[in-house]
Amino acid sequence: MSRRWAVLVALFALMHAGAAIAAQDATDSATPRSTPDSSIPQTSQKANSTADGSTAANPASAENSNPNQPQIIVNPPAPAPVEWGWRQQVTWGATIVLAVLGYVGIMLALRTLKSIDRHLESGGAVTKVAMDTANAALALAQAIASSERPWIVVTIEPFLTMENSFKVMASNRGRSPARIVSSVDQVRITVDETNLPKAPEFEKVAPGDEPEPIVLLPGEATGIWALNREDLGTICKSPEVLKKVERWQETLFLFGRIQYMELSAVGENQMHETFWCCRYIHGEKSSALVMAGPPAYNRHS
Repeated sequence: MSRRWAVLVALFALMHAGAAIAAQDATDSATPRSTPDSSIPQTSQKANSTADGSTAANPASAENSNPNQPQIIVNPPAPAPVEWGWRQQVTWGATIVLAVLGYVGIMLALRTLKSIDRHLESGGAVTKVAMDTANAALALAQAIASSERPWIVVTIEPFLTMENSFKVMASNRGRSPARIVSSVDQVRITVDETNLPKAPEFEKVAPGDEPEPIVLLPGEATGIWALNREDLGTICKSPEVLKKVERWQETLFLFGRIQYMELSAVGENQMHETFWCCRYIHGEKSSALVMAGPPAYNRHS
C-alpha cells in the first residue's frame, strides 16, 4: 500500500506542475509589453551653440542643480486577467488522462510481476515434487529388482559322517536362478584379524584350473571348501606353524570370493559378488570353524 500511495503522490505532483506551467505560459502570452508613455515628459538635451558654431552638451549636474524639482515614478499597468482557453483546458485534461493511464499501467505491471513470482514458486515446488516422486519410483523399482534377483550366501556346516570336519557352503537365497561364474579362496595364518590386509588378496588362478560355471536354483547349495582336523598339518606347511596354531599363538583364516550373475542377465553390469571369511579354532579333542573377519571380507554386492 505504501508503494501505491507514493505513486499517486508523484502523479498528482506531476499534474499540478503541468497545470502551473500551462498557466504561466498563458500569462506570459497575455501580458503586453510596456511601451513608453507619450504623456510622460522626457528631458531633452539641447545642444548649446557657441560663438564659433560648435555644439556642447549640457552637463548632467545641471539637471540635478535644482533639488526641488519633482521626481516622476512610472508604474506598469496591471496585468490583464488570465484567459484559460481551450488549449490550456485540453493540455490539463490530457495530463490527467496520462497520469491515470500511467498509474493503471504501473499497477498492472506490479500485478503481473507478482503473478510471475507466484508461478515461479509454484513451478519450483511442482518440479521438486516430481523429482521426489521419480526418486521414490526408482527406489521402489530397485527394491523390487533386488528382491527378485539371486542372492548367494556362504555358511559353514559340519560333516555328519566325519568328526571335526567342516564344509563351506554357497546357497542361493534369492528368488531367481544364479549362475556362479568364478570362485576363489585363500588361506592366511596370522596373529589375529587386525593383521589381515585391508582388502582381500587372492592369487591368480591358472587358466586350466578355473571351475566350470554352476547354476543354483532358489534354495539350492553347493560346497566350495572342506576342512578336516587331520589336514591341518598340510595346510600349515610346517610343524612350527602348526604348534603356533594349536597353542593359539596364531590364527588360521580361510576367505574367498564368489562371482555370480542372474541366469537371464547379459553383460558385466549384472555381475554380483559375495565375500566370505572364517576362522579355525583348535581344541584338545575337538575343533570349530566359525565366520569371522573384517567387514571387507564379509560383504555382498
